[in-house]
Amino acid sequence: MNIVDAPKTGTFQMRINPEVKKQVESLYAKCGMTLTDAVNAFFQQSLNVGGLPFLMNQNSEAVIRQQAIALLLADVKAGEDSVKSESDWISEEDMLNEFGVQA
Repeated sequence: MNIVDAPKTGTFQMRINPEVKKQVESLYAKCGMTLTDAVNAFFQQSLNVGGLPFLMNQNSEAVIRQQAIALLLADVKAGEDSVKSESDWISEEDMLNEFGVQA
């Protein structure tokens, strides 16, 4: 279902702190969206992914950190696996120079 094109005949009400509402309305306005547009985008993305469109639990920071570490280690492993011969390696000094870092 595409929420943008779907008929809008139902209503949805919620309670929100007025200051929070003002802040998010301002934030979404900078993106060219109303609060209703943003809520509809949230609903659409929820339908697209079949759940909440973001990671949410009491350990979110730790979970995100572990996921980032796992991705980094996978990239390092892929780099190591791509080496076919000794000449494929780049020295640490050459790599630092490549990135403009003084050893």
